[in-house]
Amino acid sequence: MSIGYACLTIDVPNTDIKSCMMKNASNEKLLELITYNLNSLENIIDYNINNNILLFRISSGIIPFGSSSVNQLKWWEIFESQLSKIGEKIKNNNLRVSMHPGQYTVLNTPKKEVLENSIADLHYHGQFLKSLGVNDTHKIIIHIGGVYGDKNHAMERFICRFSLLDKELKQRIVIENDDKSYNINDVLEIGSQLSIPVVYDNLHNYVNPYDKSKADNVWINECEKTWKAKDGLQKIHYSQQEPFKKPGSHSNHIDMNEFSQFYKTLERDNIDIMLEVKDKNLSAIQCINYILNKELSSIHKRK
Repeated sequence: MSIGYACLTIDVPNTDIKSCMMKNASNEKLLELITYNLNSLENIIDYNINNNILLFRISSGIIPFGSSSVNQLKWWEIFESQLSKIGEKIKNNNLRVSMHPGQYTVLNTPKKEVLENSIADLHYHGQFLKSLGVNDTHKIIIHIGGVYGDKNHAMERFICRFSLLDKELKQRIVIENDDKSYNINDVLEIGSQLSIPVVYDNLHNYVNPYDKSKADNVWINECEKTWKAKDGLQKIHYSQQEPFKKPGSHSNHIDMNEFSQFYKTLERDNIDIMLEVKDKNLSAIQCINYILNKELSSIHKRK
């Protein structure tokens, strides 16, 4: 089991990700930003290695305007050496990385332009992971998209549009339940038809449930069936509701009592947990230490 966090670090120097306004995105400016961001990513990877954080989501903004015609740079060639170096650190230390395109990457959109941009964005994410030299256990997580007045038709459109992606990219795609439109049962149905893995998000399921009588571990075990050996360990997203915020708002930090109860229900360790929490790496280290202490305690009891 690995526990990780998403995109940015808290209180770690030289790890921020920079961008710029589109009107300022000259080749010179983009080269400067990409250089800065890759240095930051390498620092994040070093920090994660030093702190036993073996799961990390790379920011989609690592290459500014990576899927836009604004960026005409062949960045995968220009920065080949550093990308390879970062990738070697990831592989040599058994880290697992992922990426998660934003809300405007929607395969089941009825709009041609949005579809074209979405496919371009997915190819950008695939290109970045490929440039690191990491295998297909390092995934790209996406949501199903909108309902557009007819949920069944929108689900069928997603399935149809998935066929437009090239084989290499398809191997990296996993799908996730969301907090508004597509519950975990919907996503499992699509995942089954496409034979792709499903990521279970506990907070999304709390806000947008299919069956309130079923506990998290029931859905987690159902999702496990969609993960094949080539996909690596099953991944889930774990977060907690921030009090007094709208439903689905991630908490500022992980409450360890609540996390410990969740952890106990898993009853297995062949699973990776991506925390979605505001204090990022800080909560990740707390959860990692909790599990390590549990394991040490179990070893002592056996002795």
